[in-house]
Amino acid sequence: MNKDNLKKEDKQIFDLIKAERKRREDTLEMIPSENHTSPAVLEAMSSILSDKYAEGYPGKRYYGGNEHIDKVELVCEKRVEKLFGVPFVNVQPYSGSPANMAVYFACLDPKDKVMGMNLKAGGHLTHGWKVSFSGTYYNSVFYGVDEKTEKINLEEVLRIAKKEKPKLIWAGGSAYPEDFDWKGFRKIADEVGAYLVADIAHIAGLIIAGVSPDPVPYVDIITSTTHKTLRGPRGGIIMVTEKGMEKDSELDKKINKAVFPGLQGGPHEHQIAAKAVCFKEALSPEFKKYGEKVVENSKVLAKELMREGIDLVTGGTKNHLALLDLRNKNITGKEAEDRLEKAGITVNKNTIPNDPASPMNPSGIRLGTPAITTRGMGVEQMKKIAGMIAEVISEGGDKKIEEIRKEIKKMTVDFPIP
Repeated sequence: MNKDNLKKEDKQIFDLIKAERKRREDTLEMIPSENHTSPAVLEAMSSILSDKYAEGYPGKRYYGGNEHIDKVELVCEKRVEKLFGVPFVNVQPYSGSPANMAVYFACLDPKDKVMGMNLKAGGHLTHGWKVSFSGTYYNSVFYGVDEKTEKINLEEVLRIAKKEKPKLIWAGGSAYPEDFDWKGFRKIADEVGAYLVADIAHIAGLIIAGVSPDPVPYVDIITSTTHKTLRGPRGGIIMVTEKGMEKDSELDKKINKAVFPGLQGGPHEHQIAAKAVCFKEALSPEFKKYGEKVVENSKVLAKELMREGIDLVTGGTKNHLALLDLRNKNITGKEAEDRLEKAGITVNKNTIPNDPASPMNPSGIRLGTPAITTRGMGVEQMKKIAGMIAEVISEGGDKKIEEIRKEIKKMTVDFPIP
């Protein structure tokens, strides 16, 4: 492959990609939903499979010429089934939100009631939030977190479920630093006769590594992205468990029908090939060590941040992310995000539970360790990073940005992107 083609054909886009590569090399990527994919994954994503239409499923396509495409998709499916121990997977969803949408299409009718974690408590848009399709076309109710502990109270979840009687319950979130009690959620779902769906987009890689509780024995359906802690391409998957098949023997067929032709046309087979590569990587012993290191780094980082006087939601973390409550630091989440980015640390502003501020300028920031762990950083680097974060967001921290930027530049040279 001639790697100079883009440079010759479109210098403007070539230069922008080059600049983005340089930005990543020189900074610490600490948004917990981002990671650095392997060269093999990127190679599969940029392959000629991008050109092929393959509407339908292996062996049942609406286009010819899919002999090899079918094999790619089947390999991808088998690897997911082996990783998670599930009887069925659909690897075609373009991303996490379309995967979640397919679950709605498969299990519910418009205006049916669904219950999910409140976005303001750490949930996800697609779990029923009003500005999402999930809150527009379905009747949504929410559970949150305890005001004191900032953790999910299953007794309260049960109370709401018994009152509202949802047909489907989501467990999972995008800014929740604690484990999910899958068994506890199962009891609640059984109490009201609801489907139980685990959205493990953030923690899929940690579950594979054995450092986060496994939802497979307890839930009916699992959705996930394939990036984040899985370290693959941006994409989505949907799995049906043995319990899900016991609940509805047609559930696998309903999921397939919801994805195609319900929501999508031709699947992105270059993306599916890249997913297959990342799943092979996730099957390796090295990946388990990676997942363990992500959580170890996250816990050390959280502990050091608290030692610096920074408040953390739930008082720590059990996974790959931490949610910082900055109200005692006299700085907003937006200001902290901007300062840290100038210093070479990329995070995202984020609401905290019961946040009195607006989502565009909230009281917190969210940060995580997947990408910096991919670079090979460990406990000593976490301690240094915590100190740098504390300096930047402290009063007068804007004056220390250039100094810290130089420190981070040296750190990134010592720990290059693989």
